[in-house]
Amino acid sequence: MAAQTQVEREIKLDVPEGVELPELDGLPGVAEVRTEVIDHEAVYFDTADLRLLRNRITLRRRSGGPDEGWHLKRPLPDGDRSETRLPLGRATRTVPSELRGQVQVHVRTGTLVPVATLRTRREVHRLVADDGSVLAEVCDDAVDGTVGGVDRSSGGAGSGWREWEVELVDGDDALLEAARERLLGAGAVAAGHASKVGRLLRSAMPEAAEPVPEPVPEPVSGLRAGTAGDVVWRHLAEQVAALKALDPQVRADEPDAVHRLRVAARRLRSTLRTYRPLLDRAVTDPLRDELDALGEPLGRARDAEVLAARLEALVAEQPSELVLGPVERRLRDRARAEHRRAQDDVVAYLAGARYLALLDDLDALVAAPPWRGRARRKATKVLPAAVARVWRDAVARVEAVPEGAGDIAGPDGAGDVAGENGAGDIPGAVGADVALHEARKGVRRVRYAAEAVAPALGGQAARFAARVEAVQDALGEHQDSVVARRALREIGVAAHLEGENAFTWGLLHGVERERSASARADFRRRWSKATRPKRTRWLT
Repeated sequence: MAAQTQVEREIKLDVPEGVELPELDGLPGVAEVRTEVIDHEAVYFDTADLRLLRNRITLRRRSGGPDEGWHLKRPLPDGDRSETRLPLGRATRTVPSELRGQVQVHVRTGTLVPVATLRTRREVHRLVADDGSVLAEVCDDAVDGTVGGVDRSSGGAGSGWREWEVELVDGDDALLEAARERLLGAGAVAAGHASKVGRLLRSAMPEAAEPVPEPVPEPVSGLRAGTAGDVVWRHLAEQVAALKALDPQVRADEPDAVHRLRVAARRLRSTLRTYRPLLDRAVTDPLRDELDALGEPLGRARDAEVLAARLEALVAEQPSELVLGPVERRLRDRARAEHRRAQDDVVAYLAGARYLALLDDLDALVAAPPWRGRARRKATKVLPAAVARVWRDAVARVEAVPEGAGDIAGPDGAGDVAGENGAGDIPGAVGADVALHEARKGVRRVRYAAEAVAPALGGQAARFAARVEAVQDALGEHQDSVVARRALREIGVAAHLEGENAFTWGLLHGVERERSASARADFRRRWSKATRPKRTRWLT
């Protein structure tokens, strides 16, 4: 059975001794309260140094009750939590690979082992609406447990305890808040812990303290605010955090996750390149190489997504009488096969030792940046010049693009560009399209460089980045069209050889040629606006 993921919205309250659960009738929308008593046991898994718990993540195997199974809970930015569930299965001490993959960005090469066992007698009070739907569940839990084989159910700081939880099912925030107020009025207090297992482990292992989120803005750069290094460090720390947050989403094949992770990796690589005079290149150059390697499987997966969406939309735009043969089916089958193959490659790479070592190295970079002397100078004195260097490179690349670039691409597919590597690695490319492709990469580096420092350098840098992004978008549209033409030719030839009518594939190829020409004209217009002196004055 596939994993099921849902958003968990709940409140937790501690219950002092002697406090009784109040009546729950009369809460907003509640017509009936149904009560059930459930006994369950949960074994919690973590590394020996509690990497999951310290990141407010819990992974457990629960037996007993209607929701028995493997449960993975992770924090969401808005304060709620996501919960992913899998059936129990036969294994009792081995975490399912699907869930291990979801936490590997934190676990790395560590081993997940049982760290605690909780036993709970749960009195569930289901708040039911007039139509029979369950609005929320109020749980009165009596909890005890063991850590490392030591019973914590009686005596001392580790004795058992009670707590109340209210979890929304089909109810709304008004009900949640009303329930909170009623329970607090009965004598409950705000929970002093994020999870039951956190409370148990804290009592058994005081040094574990309360789990806290990963220190994204901490550790600090080690430099004064307003220095060049501090500005660059903040951007690097932000992108490292984004990369780690997106890792589980990519493994779960969530929409747009590959694209966003690829962007985070690109931004990191570009920042380390543009601002390399501020950092020890003996440390950062190998990181750039590893980020580039990560970009390869991500790029293949993202390119497949973009192409599939583009061709599907292209076919949908055509009059039905011009779509001859099994065009949609052929595109659908191709897209599914390519997506599955690319996704498998990405997940395999993320599970590999090379990527896990990269995560360690990125953490080390953020924790202890290897600054060089210029990093300690004022940002306004150093950073514009660094952006100017990549800007001059982009200008040179654009100037190398022939006028009328791409118009010579012929029906045999010449001029089509694929991939993100250098010109020599582009199959079937001719000079004009290679030049446009290289210009796009240079423009993208300028955009990333300006965006990285815009928070410190102000509106001029932000507006410049926006203009450059517009140029990049036009060049990206051209690139996508060129790649689409190549794919359309390949698919059309295959369809023809299998006896299908290839008319529609030729039609679509012609539409993409027109789009490519439009994108080139748009690029020239946008480039003219981006290069106006008032846009680039801040670079001098």
